[in-house]
Amino acid sequence: MAEAVPVRCPACQRENGYISPVFPCACGSPVTPPLDLAAAPLPLTHRTWQDSWVTVRCGSCGRESEWPHPEVGCGACGTVVLVPVRPPEEAEPGTDAAAGADAGDAAGADPGVREGAGDGVRGDGRPAGRPPAGPAPGGGSAGVVRGPASRPPFRPVTIRTARDAVATAALYLRWLGFRDVRQPDGVPIPSAAVDLRAPGVVAQVDPTTAPAGLRAVECVWLNGLTASTTSVYFALAGYTEEARGRADDLGIPLFVMDLTGMPQPVNDPADALVVRGA
Repeated sequence: MAEAVPVRCPACQRENGYISPVFPCACGSPVTPPLDLAAAPLPLTHRTWQDSWVTVRCGSCGRESEWPHPEVGCGACGTVVLVPVRPPEEAEPGTDAAAGADAGDAAGADPGVREGAGDGVRGDGRPAGRPPAGPAPGGGSAGVVRGPASRPPFRPVTIRTARDAVATAALYLRWLGFRDVRQPDGVPIPSAAVDLRAPGVVAQVDPTTAPAGLRAVECVWLNGLTASTTSVYFALAGYTEEARGRADDLGIPLFVMDLTGMPQPVNDPADALVVRGA
């Protein structure tokens, strides 16, 4: 399994460990974005689909493909931090194939719609700097959080659109053990949050490019209170400080979804939900 590298949060100066995800190249070799640890990490203040991808060259065949830009959620303040990546002309051949996790898992994944973007993404699966929410994986994928022993590892799906974000949250809820997760009909509006419901859970999925605020967290809590179920929130752009504090007070699990499609728990209620499941 790849070792975590330190990434300092520019907002609170806390160092968070980060494990680069491994992607499958079209040639079957594992590819890891070459991190530029000499450059200063930047806070993600406004997410755009175009700027969320980075060009990475395969160290085995030299093919250049687009992959999700590496990012990590700060375990202390919740800031989403973009990890700098060296451009292909500066990357040394062979280094991206060596860093990362198990090559066998990466080679078995299918390529996605964007060239190079595929299923089977392997990454830390949670904000670095927080203790693991479950037992460490016995092998295969790097840093994927497991819950109960009977639960298989979650297989993320690359997020490219608002529809992908909603589908990923629904898949994750099913992985946690919630059955009959119902998605709304129609195509999600990128500027609006989407409700997901299942017996025992009410979830809000925010595919927008702005951090979820206090009112959004309180609304999903009221929805869960009305239905006497667990309330869960998924966001692409993270949360405001007020929203995180209120979620902790109300016991609402908060997750951040990066473009690799791996929801990451950002507070203690989310950690507890990952461990116990539905």
